[in-house]
Amino acid sequence: MKTFTPRPSDITRRWWVIDADGQILGRLAVDVARLLRGKHKTIFAPHVDTGDFVVIINARNVRLTGRKLDQKIAYRHSGYPGGLRATTYRDFLATRPSEAVRKAVKGMLPRNRLGRQMLTKLKVYDGADHPHVGQNPQPYKREEASSWRP
Repeated sequence: MKTFTPRPSDITRRWWVIDADGQILGRLAVDVARLLRGKHKTIFAPHVDTGDFVVIINARNVRLTGRKLDQKIAYRHSGYPGGLRATTYRDFLATRPSEAVRKAVKGMLPRNRLGRQMLTKLKVYDGADHPHVGQNPQPYKREEASSWRP
């Protein structure tokens, strides 16, 4: 058998819309990263971007479990000495919820040019309305991996 490498003509990109209202941040990010990479398709190849576009709405209503709101910290650095800034996720979600969701998804993508290209297909919005109605995004429903979870 020969190794299959998807060509640009083989790739069809769909648009998905995901409502983040009440969803757990990490589990949401896993599903979004899977769609962005294209792992749900039969033509998936780790060295080619075969993924779809994802629109996330209601990012301000995303949840964190346990005591992560006060214990998990988001860091950023200005590039200058002493330029490290730390923010708890309670403040981060209150001020920039779309950036918190984008950062969670970014951490689950490859750390190379391909991962940066995949991240450009992610669109995150704080509210319920988005400007991508013309692309006719389909609603995405999360499939439970197994039924043993409470």
